[in-house]
Amino acid sequence: MDIRKIAVGPDYKSGAMHYIVGQKILNDSYVIHLIKYNERKDSFEIWIERGDEVLLWKEFSSTVPVSIEYNIYFQ
Repeated sequence: MDIRKIAVGPDYKSGAMHYIVGQKILNDSYVIHLIKYNERKDSFEIWIERGDEVLLWKEFSSTVPVSIEYNIYFQ
């Protein structure tokens, strides 16, 4: 399933950092391209893009509290 949003931190409303696919970051110079779970490392990765360049920006281990929202596709 596609991850649409991840909130990282213990308190979803006031203490977590929220990252959404398509969100502009770093002074609007990059966009969040992909949020994915890496099974091998047991971590969540946030990939960013600018033009044709796609880079791994952040990685959170499974020991950090996270809340995940998935894309839901209705037919």
